[in-house]
Amino acid sequence: MNAAQASRGPDGEGIWVDADHGVFLGHLRLAIIDVAGGAQPMWTPDDAIGIVFNGEIYNHVELRAELTALGATFLTDHSDTEVLLQGYKIWGDDFVGRLNGMWAFVIYDRPRRRLYASRDRFGEKPFYYTHRRGLFAFASELTALAAHRGVRSSISQTALRKFFAYGYIPAPLSILEGVYKLPAGCCLEHDLTSGTLRTWQYWDFVLEPFQNIPADAEAQWCEELRVLLGQAVKRRLISDVPIGSFLSGGIDSSAVSAFAARELGPGRLNTYSIGFEEPSCDETAYARRVADLIQSRHSVRTLSINTARDIIPAVLKRLDEPLGDSSLLPTYLLCKFAREHVTVAIGGDGGDELFAGYDPFKALRWANLYQKLVPKPIHQAIGMAVARLPVSHRNMSLDFKLKRTLRGMDHRPALWNPVWMASVAPADLAECFGEPVDLEEIYSEAIEQWDNCNSDSLVDRTMQFYTKLYLQDDILTKVDRASMMHSLEVRAPFLDIDLVDFVRRIPWQYKLRGGQTKYLLKKALEPMLPADVLYRAKKGFGVPIGAWLQAGDVSLSGTLPPGMNPSYLMARQVAHQTGTSDERALIWNALAIGIFVDASVKPKQI
Repeated sequence: MNAAQASRGPDGEGIWVDADHGVFLGHLRLAIIDVAGGAQPMWTPDDAIGIVFNGEIYNHVELRAELTALGATFLTDHSDTEVLLQGYKIWGDDFVGRLNGMWAFVIYDRPRRRLYASRDRFGEKPFYYTHRRGLFAFASELTALAAHRGVRSSISQTALRKFFAYGYIPAPLSILEGVYKLPAGCCLEHDLTSGTLRTWQYWDFVLEPFQNIPADAEAQWCEELRVLLGQAVKRRLISDVPIGSFLSGGIDSSAVSAFAARELGPGRLNTYSIGFEEPSCDETAYARRVADLIQSRHSVRTLSINTARDIIPAVLKRLDEPLGDSSLLPTYLLCKFAREHVTVAIGGDGGDELFAGYDPFKALRWANLYQKLVPKPIHQAIGMAVARLPVSHRNMSLDFKLKRTLRGMDHRPALWNPVWMASVAPADLAECFGEPVDLEEIYSEAIEQWDNCNSDSLVDRTMQFYTKLYLQDDILTKVDRASMMHSLEVRAPFLDIDLVDFVRRIPWQYKLRGGQTKYLLKKALEPMLPADVLYRAKKGFGVPIGAWLQAGDVSLSGTLPPGMNPSYLMARQVAHQTGTSDERALIWNALAIGIFVDASVKPKQI
């Protein structure tokens, strides 16, 4: 199991066995903090409590001081792992609420005969587990867990359908039957005596807008944002190994890079960008502009079709679970590039979700008006007219946005966001799987987040969808897997709990105003970044995968799992290559699942 995820920890390996009680703990270490003293599994001085831990605790210095004052004895110089051990010993299960960081860990409490596990608030670090027939097994990657002889390799049909509907597999499901992800913000207990297992949520992302808005709210909150974001970046620069920053030229990565450069001083921050030969996807000119402004040592590489063709099979094969986000490719290359110079990088993940930064936020008002004013019978006619628009593979082209937007409007608002983001339109899911599909069941997670939001605002409900589903199971999953393939740790300052606790109190009207996304964040950053960076059109980490697929540079291959319709997928590939329709997301998903199946299980060939 350790060997299956070797790239996650190239700096050390530890295995501890209690054969009499059937407990086996394995750990691979990427040494970041207390390189000399942080080996794992780690134990308390009395050997009563042990831990295997993946992640970083950014407030470990402060917690260590508190624990020392309460009588804790530390053997290491400054290991954050030992802080977790002593925190559990003194404060109990609830100590996770004191942590500011990213983590997945399991603590073995020998006197109480229990395993206690926890995952960070947003799911930056992964945790897979299975519990069946006397076996409880866990790992950071599905590939490692699947190496256990007690874990089945059969694909979950429910997860498979959700994968094509969302483009990712929402927790707690995994692609394998009987294997689950511990959701973000959750804990788990396995009682070794009774064999029982329970999970519970210790933290939830809840939007609770300030009720009393100060007269100078904008100025006051902008200042608070700058202070908290600067503090979050400073915490994430703590490292005993070299550290750098991702810099795409977008707002979020530019912001964290600017704060990091200010903290480290001129010429001391390394920044990294990935460019594209397709101009509509390339943002390197903006990245260079920001790098010059903040005086970082900036480096750029280009992702060409030749590079993509070489790395696609290898990247998808190494994924422990299929992912429908093609920006995995430049993320993989960016992490590989950065790892040549540094062991840790900071990035801008979380900014779009917390500040209403995605394009669908701008579509909400029009979607609402459309459903209210346009009679249902006219929807189909408008859809047919828009469908005739020529297919463009430019990043975020007009035809792409119009077709995606209209696709969602035939459904109730709770389904708008997942349908807009879907790899396969709801009407086509049945054809893809050769049987009727229940959309309420397929999109049950999105519906739950929509219905459970404590606000009636379309913006707040959409923010909750992106923060609790898309961020956890797509964005953070992509970054974790791409970075760990190269033994690079990536940190997200926007997910600092102090910053999040403030941002979730800001009313949505200060995040989306007059069609301007990230309104307050942009205002807060005006003293630090130029207007043409802050107020240009959003591109995202777009990949010209549509053009590559149409040209035949990348094509559908691999083994499909049972339950899928090969003839439908082949027909959609032909439609894409002839320019009849844009099927880039569907083909990429099929490619991802096909290569995953080839690397794991072996059903019949397409």
